Amino acid sequence: MTYRGRHRRRKRGRALRAFLAGTALALTGAATIISVSQATVDGSPGALKPLSAASDTAPLRFQENRVPQRSLDRLASEMGTPVGVDAVLDGADRTLRTAESCAADERKALPVEPAATRAYCWNAADAGSWRPGAVTTSGDADDDGVWGSNRVILSGWSEESSTPGHSLARVAFVDADDLGRLRYTWVLLVVPVEGGRDYRALASRLSGMVWYEDKLLVTADDNGRDALYVYDMNRVQRTSVASSTIGRGGGGWSARGYRYVLPAVGSYRLTGADGTAPTSISLDRTTSPDSLVASARPATGSHRPALLWRYSFATAPTPSPRSGLLATDTAGYADPTEAYETEGADIGGVLSYRSDWYVARVGTGDGHGTLWRQTADDARATRCGSEERRNCWSPDTSSLSYWAESGEVWTQSQRMLFALPLASVARSLG
Repeated sequence: MTYRGRHRRRKRGRALRAFLAGTALALTGAATIISVSQATVDGSPGALKPLSAASDTAPLRFQENRVPQRSLDRLASEMGTPVGVDAVLDGADRTLRTAESCAADERKALPVEPAATRAYCWNAADAGSWRPGAVTTSGDADDDGVWGSNRVILSGWSEESSTPGHSLARVAFVDADDLGRLRYTWVLLVVPVEGGRDYRALASRLSGMVWYEDKLLVTADDNGRDALYVYDMNRVQRTSVASSTIGRGGGGWSARGYRYVLPAVGSYRLTGADGTAPTSISLDRTTSPDSLVASARPATGSHRPALLWRYSFATAPTPSPRSGLLATDTAGYADPTEAYETEGADIGGVLSYRSDWYVARVGTGDGHGTLWRQTADDARATRCGSEERRNCWSPDTSSLSYWAESGEVWTQSQRMLFALPLASVARSLG
């Protein structure tokens, strides 16, 4: 289905708020089984340092590249009419377990403080060589939190491979209408080749993902300087052959056993030789226009600080060819509208809300990470225990997604998918 204007969904937004308030999951101490004594003190990253010089922001410039329309049309003609998100969810064949059914070792991935108010664990059979990373929701896609007839969570996973270029990227489409029973199925991310006569797998780690309007933007590292790939949520295609291969062959279309593929419709490429590709992205609806927020760790061995920055989304009428894409100039370039340096090391997920930046840092030592709120004036971390220790966050959350209609932040770490109110983060700040 095509994206529908926000003004047609306001009434359902009120229903969503009531639904979420009535079904919130209260996790008990027995469910989390996390000891505050595991937390340890960590150093402060300090205030953000604004970057305004052209030499500082030039490496963050993107050039937009679109897959030719004729290639997309050819692929759709060969594979059959694309299906919508609702059709994919109708075929959901797996169920996430709620926190009470998760093993103690799985629940160790939950934060100490603030506590998760919703938590689920993925099936062990879906893990193996796969690593969960990015999260986005229909709360990003539309401000009433509903896409078509469903509330949806998208969870990005990457297959670990020792051979460069042989990783796979897939997305779990999760039916979130009933938060007590999340059902999901898998869609493999692919890239059209040969003018739409075939496709290849997206060989990239999915550490960041944003679903905005009818487009899905994902972090990319499979093609040198490509920093983001773009997908059209109206172009999910069914496969026709249950084969171990990926692409056209054997009398049909296959995707290593997956029933659905989502072909890329474009990408954003770094223009500078020393460009910094984002490792995490999220959506900020508190800016005007809405913006894409990004973070990046410095290269291993580099003494450069980490970066936080943003791009504006296009403000073209919706639906339109530019809905869900970044704002660009007439030559197709997207420049950052704001950028900062942060002294935070090993940063993961990033979230911006109003003038505050929330940055998750990967856990060290005992395994727990930290969650910092940074501004241009100071930095404060969530704390826990009588000694107000700072290592209270989940071990490794590479992605943070704010569902505005419910006021919740969704993320995942290891085999746990969880959410908590953004307000609880503010209350936990030291």
